[in-house]
Amino acid sequence: MNYIDILNNKLLKGPLNIIQYNSILENGKTFFDSVDLETEQLISSGYPIYFSENFVHLKTKENLIKDQVFCVVDIETSGGNPKTGQIIEIAAIKYKNGIIIEEYESLVYCKNIPKKVQEITGITPEILEDAPSLKNVLEEFRIFIEDDVFVAHSVDFDYNFISESLEKHHLGKLANRKICTIDLAARTIEAEKYGLKSLKELLNIDIENHHRAYEDALSTVEVLKATLEILDTQLISSTEDLIAFSKNAPTIETIRKNKERENA
Repeated sequence: MNYIDILNNKLLKGPLNIIQYNSILENGKTFFDSVDLETEQLISSGYPIYFSENFVHLKTKENLIKDQVFCVVDIETSGGNPKTGQIIEIAAIKYKNGIIIEEYESLVYCKNIPKKVQEITGITPEILEDAPSLKNVLEEFRIFIEDDVFVAHSVDFDYNFISESLEKHHLGKLANRKICTIDLAARTIEAEKYGLKSLKELLNIDIENHHRAYEDALSTVEVLKATLEILDTQLISSTEDLIAFSKNAPTIETIRKNKERENA
């Protein structure tokens, strides 16, 4: 278990004494030998902590859902693995309490794009000739996302791809808290399939250009909005409540099957 996981486990129970915090970093596998430098790196990587009166607090534990900024992200890539492919387009939309508050999007320079990817996305090497470099875009994205909650449809792909790309360019990894809208939808919306295209049809989300980063990010914002409108915010009030719910609550399908067994 890495030291961030240990921190999470402690901070999810409440604020952590600074002495305990320092001990976790001192005994963990850190990039820096200095606790202060490692803390700066941790915060710059998006880990949502703050310090008050000799205690360390996890913002997402204390933030109500209505006060949380969710950064909804989508990427298009030239391949499924950041070791052999790269990001060719990225979009991020900040969403808070029903309102889009800020947006970021960029194409990314890339020489080689497989024909299949070109057919799916419509992005060709010619379109990317004058686009900024991946390193420049990653630096801008890092500044844009801050310590917001990273949200995506099938979040592990986007999160891990970006995180590994950041590390590859010596920009550190992501440490933001994250939520998957597939997981949220499966626990709040009755549907046959939970792919983005299927949910767009079900929820009447009229946004075209599927498989382009901005349009898919915007569609994911609408899915997030729909799931949050269904939730009982008295029972699920904080951001960490929402994260736990998305991972641990029974899915609609599980509830349906349990009811069928009870009535059999």
